[in-house]
Order: sequence, then structure tokens, then C-alpha cells
Amino acid sequence: MTDPLSTTFAALADPTRRALLAQLARGEATVNELAAPHAMTLPAISRHLKVLENAGLVVKSRQAQWRPCRLAVDPLREVDAWMDDYRTFFTTRFDRLADQLSKETP
Repeated sequence: MTDPLSTTFAALADPTRRALLAQLARGEATVNELAAPHAMTLPAISRHLKVLENAGLVVKSRQAQWRPCRLAVDPLREVDAWMDDYRTFFTTRFDRLADQLSKETP
């Protein structure tokens, strides 16, 4: 079994899935609404949504005959926490580079 962070990164690796998440960041949407801007079949969009669901990034609910999807942010919080150390590392490096460049510029 793969760890949750690897599952999240694997789900985020595809540009279509990232676009679907961006759509859901604006609010709930049905599969048809999510599929509209993409040149893909509904089954293809559904497969992408299934990957996002398995990663815990999308939750489907049921309202009568509709099954709206919504963004679940907890896995993204875990990615953000994991990246925090690297963010600090790179910020420090870029600050040191800026200091060095300002010393070399007359």
C-alpha cells in the first residue's frame, strides 16, 4: 500500500486532474459541469475523478439524481506541511543569493 502523500502527488501529477481541482476550488460541480471545458469523454473525466477520490482530494455527495463533487483540502494541507521545510530551505538560499548579488553590483 502506498503512503497518502505519494498517492496525493501521483493524483496531482496529471494536468487534467489539476485543472479539475482548480474548477472545484471555485465551488461544487457535477461531473457534467467539470467535463464541459475539457475535450474528453465523460468516462475519461470520471476516471480522473476516481483517482482524485482515491487520493482523498475529491468527495462526491448525493442530492436527488445529482452527484456534486467538492474539493477536500486535507491532503493538500499534508503536501503543504511536507513542502514547508523545502520552502524554508529555498527561501534561505534565495535570500543569500540576493545578498551576494547586491554586494557584487556596483
